[in-house]
Amino acid sequence: MSSSSSSSTKKTTLFISTLIISWYSSNIGVLLLNKFLLSNYGFKFPIFLTMCHMSACAILSYISIVFLKLVPLQSLKSRSQFLKVATLSIVFCASVVGGNISLRYLPVSFNQAVGATTPFFTALFAYLMTLKREAWVTYGALVPVVAGVVIASGGEPGFHWFGFIMCISATAARAFKSVLQGILLSSEGEKLNSMNLMLYMSPIAVVALLPVTLVMEPDVISLTLTLAKQHQYMWILLLVNSVMAYSANLLNFLVTKYTSALTLQVLGNAKGAVAVVISILIFQNPVTVMGIGGYSITVLGVVAYGETKRRFR
Repeated sequence: MSSSSSSSTKKTTLFISTLIISWYSSNIGVLLLNKFLLSNYGFKFPIFLTMCHMSACAILSYISIVFLKLVPLQSLKSRSQFLKVATLSIVFCASVVGGNISLRYLPVSFNQAVGATTPFFTALFAYLMTLKREAWVTYGALVPVVAGVVIASGGEPGFHWFGFIMCISATAARAFKSVLQGILLSSEGEKLNSMNLMLYMSPIAVVALLPVTLVMEPDVISLTLTLAKQHQYMWILLLVNSVMAYSANLLNFLVTKYTSALTLQVLGNAKGAVAVVISILIFQNPVTVMGIGGYSITVLGVVAYGETKRRFR
């Protein structure tokens, strides 16, 4: 192998490694910052926080696509396509809001354990909505995914029923969105890459979340200003948190582009485990052997599910 090709390979490896580390950092960072703001900092406004995330995604998506030209701009070609994107945006909002609400009541470690059941809901919705069937071995791999969460729930010292329901709802909504996206944007003429989809979904999400915020969190502005007077870094935390929410989406797209969807899935499984360990170290939330065992079973089930889907496709 020539020295030039060897150097090129090393640069590519370094670039992809940097992407993956950045993706991990942004995903885990926004999760931990959400938990810190909503549960430990006194900022009890999950809907407004989601609106901040979507506002940042709208602005930064526009800059990235229109000015920086990271990807070609794709336009919405019909009213029908707009309505499909709007539907996806509302479902996406529901998943993010539900996830943020659950962080007020649940430790990050348990939140991630419940979130790992996404493949179960994806398979369920895919069957109910498209009658798409997987091999029986693939469905069998989902048994430990669910069983692990049941075990982890029984061993979770900080278990909270409302938080658990919101977390399950958010996980189901996230899976529903992925299946719905495949159905609604399935024709070649309507397909949007994830960057352009975020560009159009984010403003719709902001418009949808604004009235909900005003009704459900009417004191958000006054109480946020009060918090800002008490904590001088309040606005910086909100800004960093919102930018990281966009970075997580951008890096998700880039990691998929330069590796593969399967690699992203494998890395995502590992990311959840890393997030659990870091959250326990930072927030010092109590964990039990039963809880760790349940989460481990779920992760192993997710890995087995991904492998069986690949083999029996």
